[in-house]
Amino acid sequence: MGQAINLNADLGESFGVWRMGSDAELLPLVGTASIACGFHAGDPLVMRQTLRQALAAGVSLGAHPSYPDLQGFGRRVMRLPADELEALLIYQIGALAGMAQAEGGRLTHVKPHGALSNMACEEAAVAGSVVAAIRSFDPTLILLAPAVSQLARAGAAGGLRVASEIFADRTYTDAGNLLPRSQSGSQLHAAAECVAHVLRMLDAGGIVSVGGRHIPTEVHSICVHGDGAQAVAAATAIRSALLAAGMRLLPLPEVLAPADPVPSAAMV
Repeated sequence: MGQAINLNADLGESFGVWRMGSDAELLPLVGTASIACGFHAGDPLVMRQTLRQALAAGVSLGAHPSYPDLQGFGRRVMRLPADELEALLIYQIGALAGMAQAEGGRLTHVKPHGALSNMACEEAAVAGSVVAAIRSFDPTLILLAPAVSQLARAGAAGGLRVASEIFADRTYTDAGNLLPRSQSGSQLHAAAECVAHVLRMLDAGGIVSVGGRHIPTEVHSICVHGDGAQAVAAATAIRSALLAAGMRLLPLPEVLAPADPVPSAAMV
């Protein structure tokens, strides 16, 4: 059998009358949905509708919490006391978990969004707050964290199951962090570029930076962002390339399972 791997997308990022992303088109292509919880995007109705779509598609469900920054789409740096940040995260995870339960589903992972994720990747204190919040709410939840990050290390040290993630449409610094969006070359748009980027990293067994540095790491999941004009085309091309390479595309919990040789029916 080929390597098991997960495709995930950040979904439910519309708000009110404002539309964002191509959720309905992406859901048949991925195995996992990380759903906005209302602080950077999403609202109660969008959250519920996205959960229903995700459950119908048979994908695993996760919370995608952020700083309280609706105007900035969660991409602005905020400095919050640890107890406040933990409370904000528990609030968001709990809101989505409650809605999932009402629809007959359950959350299996948490994936921080935007500036919160970037800061947790580089700052041990922020990473610790994220891990503490998840442990307080449900220590069985998977932490979906960028590979070779402080956040991934903190999750493992805190006893969480950690899934290491790479990004199909973002490039990396030599330290293994995402190149800031403000810098040229930080984002890939064409489907062919995204496919080449993903395959390069999988072939190398880890992150390949813009400077050509190889950073070995396990890769459990590949993020295909849902908010770009080429998101569906890129996700389609990446899925096809992975299947052509003999990989098994599974929901996130099944990728982390110690032994699961049979692909989920939803992913066949």
